[in-house]
Amino acid sequence: MKKILAVVTLVSTLLLSGCSQVGAAATIGDVKITQATVQSSIDSILAARVGVDTSQMQLETGEALNLSQLRFHLLSVLLRKTAEELELSVSKAEIDTRRASIIEQVGGEEGLPSALVGAGIAANDLDIYIEAMSYSDKISQALISNGVTQDQIGAAIQKLVVAKAKELGVSVNPRYGQWDAAVANVVAVDPASPAVSPATK
Repeated sequence: MKKILAVVTLVSTLLLSGCSQVGAAATIGDVKITQATVQSSIDSILAARVGVDTSQMQLETGEALNLSQLRFHLLSVLLRKTAEELELSVSKAEIDTRRASIIEQVGGEEGLPSALVGAGIAANDLDIYIEAMSYSDKISQALISNGVTQDQIGAAIQKLVVAKAKELGVSVNPRYGQWDAAVANVVAVDPASPAVSPATK
């Protein structure tokens, strides 16, 4: 789970500008991430917490949870698009193998719900997380084979993903936050800011 969180954090720094499409949380090129998709992840995470002892967990809530789930869905698309440009792919068999390994690491199916809650991952998004992690690993391997040193991998992947976001064009509904282009990150919206318009529902 730590590896999955590291991948999500690695490029959780991505995208916004304002979303004119009804029902869209974000768009990346011609790919639309609906508000329903993001809300489904949030609802799944909150529901899973009911059956898990969360007393020792640092869990995201409210705006932070909204932001992290949108970042995840954006990142998964951008990593896939970046990998496609490099002619890299992830098969279902690879995802299944990695899922089995993760389940074994967390103590089997019984330990999975608690691990997912702690990691802030919706159960129905696990395969998407695994796919994103696999893409990140393959992009890393491609960069290393081209001479990028291990300590520069994170920055190199982020540079590729940010470039892909600029190429495709990214638009994010302001209800989730705003885009800080200087640091390439989705940041919380200041509710007092007159520049923030109400979200389209």
